[in-house]
Amino acid sequence: MYSLRSYQQEAVDRTLQYFRRRRNPAVIVLPTGAGKSLVIAELAKIAKGRVLVLAHVKELVEQNHLKYESYGLKAGIYSAGLNQKDHVNKVIFGSIQSVAKARESFFSDFTLVVIDECHRIGLEPESQYAKVIKQLKLNNPRICILGLTATPYRLGLGWIYNYALRGELKTKEPRFFKHCIYDLPLEYMIRNRYLTPPVKVDIPVTSYDFSELSQGGQAFTMAQVEEVLHQQRRLTPLIIKNIIDITERDQREGVMIFSSTVKHAQEIMDHLPAGQARLVIGSTELSERDQIVNDFKQRAFKYLVNVSVLTTGFDAAHVDVIAILRPTESISLYQQIIGRGLRLDTGKKDCLVLDYTGMGHSIFSPEVGEKKTESESVPVQVPCPECGFVNDFWGIVDEAGNLIEHFGRICRGGQVNPQTYVFTPCGYRFRFKICEQCGAQNDITARDCPHCGNVLIDPDVKLKQARLSKDAHVLTPDSIEMLERVDKKGTPYLQVKYYDYDAQFLSEMHYLNNSISQKKFTINFLRSHLRRPEQPVQIRSVEEAIQLQPQLRMPAFVIARKQGKFWKITEKIFSEEL
Repeated sequence: MYSLRSYQQEAVDRTLQYFRRRRNPAVIVLPTGAGKSLVIAELAKIAKGRVLVLAHVKELVEQNHLKYESYGLKAGIYSAGLNQKDHVNKVIFGSIQSVAKARESFFSDFTLVVIDECHRIGLEPESQYAKVIKQLKLNNPRICILGLTATPYRLGLGWIYNYALRGELKTKEPRFFKHCIYDLPLEYMIRNRYLTPPVKVDIPVTSYDFSELSQGGQAFTMAQVEEVLHQQRRLTPLIIKNIIDITERDQREGVMIFSSTVKHAQEIMDHLPAGQARLVIGSTELSERDQIVNDFKQRAFKYLVNVSVLTTGFDAAHVDVIAILRPTESISLYQQIIGRGLRLDTGKKDCLVLDYTGMGHSIFSPEVGEKKTESESVPVQVPCPECGFVNDFWGIVDEAGNLIEHFGRICRGGQVNPQTYVFTPCGYRFRFKICEQCGAQNDITARDCPHCGNVLIDPDVKLKQARLSKDAHVLTPDSIEMLERVDKKGTPYLQVKYYDYDAQFLSEMHYLNNSISQKKFTINFLRSHLRRPEQPVQIRSVEEAIQLQPQLRMPAFVIARKQGKFWKITEKIFSEEL
């Protein structure tokens, strides 16, 4: 009989603890190679009723079933792709496509359903998963539903669950899975030698330039990728030669190449050594795909090229080179791709990661959840000054890695009641818009105050009205100058001048000679200008305010209105408000 690793046992214990108190669908997050099949096997073994284990591809169904029975346990398979439709065993491993077509009698007596690669589940009522779960619940309304995945974030949808293990609100949007009850970081697996260390190689030749695909924050299409690759087709032979040179120099055993499109993959094949490369695409016949994968595992050839079909449910432990030639907006998918090369194998010391996309994803970076606001942004960690929760935001760092600025708006932390699993959010806002009616803090993009219903001023409308008004002036700042001035009474004050590209400027003044004026300066100026708004700053003089300038940011627009002979700044609009 098998014995679980400590983290696998903890995942099992957390599952039992959760379902004794709640019956909402829950998620376990384990990196590729962490042994999800062992966790599934243990849960299936100790379950009091029948267990259904679902997967979206027959390879996963077969892998999970083989692992389960290798421990001397007996289970059935319900999968047309594997030519088996067992339905009487206590434990059934099934493909979702086949189970969705099963007779009503198949669904009786199940008390636990486990869904592998559960990030594929959405809220679509007509999906195969939705139909199967509906049928299972009709037979047992209190059925436990557990999902397992290595990547709990789906491009276009976001986080697949609402509440994280460490007391974090991932999303307020409706999700099928409510709680993540166990989450194991990839670093733990590598540090404790459960996985092979990935080594990202600085490419000495060249890489594709996919930068135009990510401009504007919009998702790109395969047609756009194809066009970029066509424009840069001369780079492909150089890249493939570089992969071959590295592979032969380091005497590597197995190379997986992830290409962008079918046409791209075929071009790659033209430059790989004859007889040493095979190609798998979505239209490859299943029997042929199985043969290619089996031959690769037997090391009959060295280079396996694929187009979006071997990112999950694929296990070839000898893979020691991952070459990425396809762009992706998803850090989760990027990490999933690299995971294909991290399994342990005899004589394998590390896995080389060759990234030819130039997109700059990190192997260990967390999925932040929002799109980058600036191209130079990187994932950063920002503690909440109110609850202490460490948030993952996009931000800007200096050469030493010190945080300069972040773009987080609200703390994602909170408290989870250990008995009820009810989540109470912290609610601290790093950036906010104050309602003029009730004084409540709102998200900077909010259009209505949820506290009193007051309609908040839309920055776009504000800009449009100011540009049409003869008594208003809109300036786009290019630089800021902070100066110490003295009024007619000899009292010093701070003058802030905003210059545009034509050296025209608007200015404002702030007195700092008493506690009331210092407080007004903090509320009216520092709150919106600080690059790190959570930092406690106490300004007692004009000199101290000027010294703070490197920590300040510029507004995107400054609006001034005519007051007599002068212009007075009345509003400042920052980029995140638009």
